[in-house]
Amino acid sequence: MFLNPNKGKASYVSDQLSEKPLRSIAKTISWRFIGTLDTIVISRILTGKVETALAIGSVELVTKMILYFGHERIWNSINFGKE
Repeated sequence: MFLNPNKGKASYVSDQLSEKPLRSIAKTISWRFIGTLDTIVISRILTGKVETALAIGSVELVTKMILYFGHERIWNSINFGKE
């Protein structure tokens, strides 16, 4: 909505009412890469070891993608905040 000021309210509402699973998957993957990079950097700072940081990041990548996808799909089925 902010990127396209000409987008009308009807389009905004219809966008908010449904989100396809493929979109949730794309959001899940993009967010996890950002989150995993953050985890790897923090792990490297705390442990001082690149190998440990990468191991923590790789486990976290998989588990948090699964959790986020489930969270996203549950929220998509809740009407709270939708018109």
